Amino acid sequence: MIEVKKKEGESSSALMFRFIKKVKRSGVLKEANKRRFRTRKSNKRSRRISAIYRAKKKAEYSKSKKAGN
Repeated sequence: MIEVKKKEGESSSALMFRFIKKVKRSGVLKEANKRRFRTRKSNKRSRRISAIYRAKKKAEYSKSKKAGN
């Protein structure tokens, strides 16, 4: 747990600045985001199918763009 104590004569904005700097340096936010946005690994078959689908959609899009639609 990160703890910051107010120094004598220190403004609250300076205290917040020091706290934020400590949090960034500690890597707490990076770890929290890594856990929050963790994705499950998909299997080889589903990755292949989705890649084929993306390629097909990309080809359709470029074909319609050339046609002027």
